[in-house]
Amino acid sequence: MHARAMTIELARHPAYVVPTLFLFFLGSASAGRDNVRMATFAGFAAIGVAFFQFGVGIAVERASPWESYLRTLPVGVGVRLLARVGSAAAFAAAASTAVVAVALVTTSVSLPPAAWLELAAALLVGTLPFALLGVAIGYWAPARGALPIANLLYLALSYAGGLWFRPAELPRAVGRISPFLPTRALADALAAPASGLPPPWHSWCALIGFGAAFFGVAVWGYHRDENRRYR
Repeated sequence: MHARAMTIELARHPAYVVPTLFLFFLGSASAGRDNVRMATFAGFAAIGVAFFQFGVGIAVERASPWESYLRTLPVGVGVRLLARVGSAAAFAAAASTAVVAVALVTTSVSLPPAAWLELAAALLVGTLPFALLGVAIGYWAPARGALPIANLLYLALSYAGGLWFRPAELPRAVGRISPFLPTRALADALAAPASGLPPPWHSWCALIGFGAAFFGVAVWGYHRDENRRYR
């Protein structure tokens, strides 16, 4: 019921896909490596849902009377978080599918069936650390500051991590910090199945490490919010 309510609410404000498609058109204007561009922009769409569904959504709900009411119901925080994950997964899948559909129509992308499955699995698993980062933003950022913080992190990490352009195309100063960003690990993980390369295990290990760190920050923020609420 929570997942259904959240999905219906977000469906009335579908502001995730249009900016992503616009940026994809900008990125696909330069020729070459269309498979990789499609994969990384699909990742850009998916983590955008994670940032705003979790980061902004949780921060706004924390300050609402509705959230205080939900905490009185016999439903644990885990159930509500899983409902948000389910709703976000539906929107992330829709946003990524839209980007792939645009790529199929406007570019020469072509992947074998096994590569499509690998790419879908990489998108699903690779987005999880950013969902945890969104949860951390939601519990640490104030309601009015969550949107600009999420926007800044989303756009800056996407650009510097190589989700818009491949790392070799980034400015030299940005390229130096790119390997240390979680979005760079995601971009490399998504580019591998799109290029027919074996999985970059170092990138997956980095994503696991970032996910563990974001999980710790999110749990810390949740308990901090609980202590403040009932102090």
